[in-house]
Amino acid sequence: MMRTAVRHDVFQAIADPNRRQVIRLLAEADELSIASISDRLPISRTAVNKHLRVLGDAGLVKSRRVGRETRYHLQPQPLLEVKRWLADYERFWDEKLAALKRYVESEGEDDAHPSDLG
Repeated sequence: MMRTAVRHDVFQAIADPNRRQVIRLLAEADELSIASISDRLPISRTAVNKHLRVLGDAGLVKSRRVGRETRYHLQPQPLLEVKRWLADYERFWDEKLAALKRYVESEGEDDAHPSDLG
């Protein structure tokens, strides 16, 4: 039986909180080894390696060999797809927050008494 390569998309890649933490760590550093990443997370090196593979499949992480270790660095371009997708919903939240602001401000006006104003 032949296995086909699984290609993860950016949404699958960021769905896991450990992978999001790996992305944060790599965003804060130029590059990190598996050992450096696993030292900062409550998971094993094996689990970090699996998460890095998923992130790599999604194009979010690139690796390079330095001596005997592999170092990873973030490739943030695929996150633009998430940003574009979220932008559609940003309008929704902007409208909802503006409506909430208008409601709260109008409630404040209703509660004000003339003696409170001056």
